[in-house]
Amino acid sequence: MGAPQKVRFSKYVRPFLIIFDLGVINLLSLYFFNFNEENLYFFNSDFLNNKHFLFLIYCSGLWLFSAFTMRYYSVFRYTSEFKILSLSIKQAIAFYLIVFSFVGIFRSISIRALDVLEYILYCFLCIALMKFLSYYILKKYRRLLHGNKRNIIVIGSNEVTNNLLDLMTSQIELGYNLLKVFKTSEEKNIGTTVNEVTKFLNLNRTDELYCSIDEFTEEEINSLIKEANKNQVKVKFITETEKLFTKRLKTEYYGYIPVLSTQESVLNLDINVFLKRAFDVIFSVIIIVFILSWLTLILLIFIKLESKGPLFYRHKRNGLNYKEFTCYKFRTLKHKSEGKEDYVTKEDPRVTKTGKILRKFSIDELPQFINVFLGDMSVVGPRPHMLAYTAKYSKIIDKYNYIYRHSVKPGLTGLAQIKGYRGEIKSDEDIINRIKYDIFYIENWTLLLDIKIIFQTIINVLKGEMSIIGPRPERP
Repeated sequence: MGAPQKVRFSKYVRPFLIIFDLGVINLLSLYFFNFNEENLYFFNSDFLNNKHFLFLIYCSGLWLFSAFTMRYYSVFRYTSEFKILSLSIKQAIAFYLIVFSFVGIFRSISIRALDVLEYILYCFLCIALMKFLSYYILKKYRRLLHGNKRNIIVIGSNEVTNNLLDLMTSQIELGYNLLKVFKTSEEKNIGTTVNEVTKFLNLNRTDELYCSIDEFTEEEINSLIKEANKNQVKVKFITETEKLFTKRLKTEYYGYIPVLSTQESVLNLDINVFLKRAFDVIFSVIIIVFILSWLTLILLIFIKLESKGPLFYRHKRNGLNYKEFTCYKFRTLKHKSEGKEDYVTKEDPRVTKTGKILRKFSIDELPQFINVFLGDMSVVGPRPHMLAYTAKYSKIIDKYNYIYRHSVKPGLTGLAQIKGYRGEIKSDEDIINRIKYDIFYIENWTLLLDIKIIFQTIINVLKGEMSIIGPRPERP
C-alpha cells in the first residue's frame, strides 16, 4: 500500500464556508427584518411562534438544499473565477425566490420588497467576497508556501497529455506536484506500463492519476482503477476534444483541456447519496431483523440435511469503481471443494431440491441485504457481474458506458431486471440492452423510481418469474 495520506487543511474550507454563509443570512436577517416587535427574542417561552425563528429555520434549510442541488460549494483548484461568479449569482437568485416564497407561505408577515432586495444584495456581497477570498488565499498559499499540493502521475503520450503537463507545471498556484510521467508507445507493451504504475502506486503516496483513455483497453483501465482504489488514488481520464461524444463521464476543464471522471451522475450528488444510503440502511435493517433473523435458522436445517457444505455461498463481484467485494447468498448447489465459477443453467443437475425452491422465488438472494447494510451494494442499481464476465462484457460494450456503469453501487435488483433482461447472457444483444437500461437508470434516478422498481421486483418474484439479481453464477 502507498504511504498514508497527508492531512489537508483545505478540506475544512467547505465546512467553514457553509457555516459562514448560514451565519451571514441569519445575522443580516435580524438587521433588515423586524417581523414582530413584541417578540424580538428567540429564547422566550413562546419562541416556536417567533417569526424570526421560523424565517431562520426555513431559509437555512432551503439555502442548503439549493446550494447542494446547484453544487454551489463544488469549487476546486482548477475552477475558474467566472465559474465561481456564475455559481454565486445563481445561488443569489435562488435565495431571492426562497425569501419571497416565505412571505407567500406566511401571509400574515409583511416584508417590504426594498428590504428584501437590500438583504439579498448584502448577503450576496458578503458571501461572494468570502468565497473569492478563500479561493485566492489558497492559490497564494500554493504558490508562495508550496502547500495544499496534490501528488499526481500522468499516463500517456499524446498532444492533450502534453498540454495537461504544461498547464500543471507552469501554473504553480493550481498546486499539482508531478511525481512521474509514464509514457506509452507502440514499441512498449501497455501491460508493462500498467505493471509499472501498479508498483509505483504501492511505493509512493499519490493523490490523483491522469490516464490517456484512448491508449488503453477497458480491461487495462479496469486494472488501473482497481489498483488506484486500493491506494485511495482518484482516477481521471484525458481524451481528445473531438472524441467527447458521451454523457457517461463527467467533463471538467483545466483551462481549455477536458478531463473526464466517472463521478458525474444524479446519483452522486451529495444529497442523493445521503437519501439513497439512508433508504438502503432502513430497508436492509427491516429485512435482516424481520425476515433473515428467523429464516436463516430454518434454511440452515434444510440446506444442511440435503447437502453437506456451508450455509452461505460467497463469490467476488465488482462494485463501485470496480472495487471487489464478497457477495452473499444461500447455497443452492451441491457443494464441492473445487470448481470453476459459472452461470447456473436451466435444469442444472447441481441444484438441490431445496435450492430449486429458493431460486424460483429468489429467496437465496436475501443475504445480499447484508451487503446492502455494509455499503457494498444498494437495494436498486446495476447488477454486478462475475469478475471473469466483467472483462468479457467490456469487450462488447463501449468502454465509456461500461466505466460509467461502475460509477455507482451495484444493486440487488435493477431496471434491466424488471424489463426482462435478466438471467443467462446468451447473445451480445442481451448484455447490450441490459447496459442501456443500467445507463438510463443512472442518468434518471429518483427515489420514486427505486420504489417503483422494488414493487415490480416483488410482484415478479411472487410470480416466480425472475431472479432478484438476474444471472445466477455459483461454483459447484
